[in-house]
Amino acid sequence: MVTYLWAFLIGGLLCALAQLVLDLTPPRFTQGHVMVLFVVLGAVAAGFGVYRPLVELAGAGATLPLPGFGFALVEGAMQGAAKGLAGILAGGLSATALGLTVAVLGGLVTALLFNPKG
Repeated sequence: MVTYLWAFLIGGLLCALAQLVLDLTPPRFTQGHVMVLFVVLGAVAAGFGVYRPLVELAGAGATLPLPGFGFALVEGAMQGAAKGLAGILAGGLSATALGLTVAVLGGLVTALLFNPKG
């Protein structure tokens, strides 16, 4: 039960922080900017070893929001580093393959089912 509470609190805090960044920055700072910022922050935090304890505490509450994607990229790249440069690139992609596949297939299904207005 406590794990669910931590996942809810940490995940909600990360999402609320992203919304605050979006609301409190100039209008030129778009949703895409916030997405890239949070992925990069997650990657940097993973590189310094700060994000791992958060993942261990909150589980999916830390791995599902955008910083979790950056964390997964870095973790995969670090695991693949033993295999050289190709391992670094392949490690990051293999660690995030499921998330990327779901995003691409979700976009495809949405494009097939709905007509954009504009």
